[in-house]
Amino acid sequence: MADWNRLDLRVIRELVASPRVGVTELAQRLGVARNTAHARVARLERRGVVGQRGRSVDYTALGVEVTAFVTIQVAQGRLKGAVEDLAALPYVLEAHGIAGDGDLLVRVAARNTRHLHEVINGVLACRGVIRSTTAVAMTEQIAYRVAPLLDDLERTSPEPE
Repeated sequence: MADWNRLDLRVIRELVASPRVGVTELAQRLGVARNTAHARVARLERRGVVGQRGRSVDYTALGVEVTAFVTIQVAQGRLKGAVEDLAALPYVLEAHGIAGDGDLLVRVAARNTRHLHEVINGVLACRGVIRSTTAVAMTEQIAYRVAPLLDDLERTSPEPE
């Protein structure tokens, strides 16, 4: 985002802390007009900075207890087909193009290790996938977070206009 400022970062921080907060309450928390808060949220959503507010799911609470990271090597020129096939697999949570060993880093979930084997077989069946390496997560040491990043950005960002 090229033209963000401290108010934008404060909006993001509030949305992270309270994803389902209403615009009126958000405006009160920030000490700005409701229209200002609404405009900032709309702009951040339109630019893809924030999204899916209030839709975080702890899948382990649903009995899906295994998380694994799969590094995938894809045949030259076959990335698009591999990604399309991966997107169709329900236990593929996210995929990132990477540099280094492999072409994609994929986070998957599974009910148990036997099910993980099935999920990995599904990944290997995707078009263009040559091979994979899997690392099973034993514990979560640092949960996904953005607050420290926002803190650092806020220290160096311009004041709101």
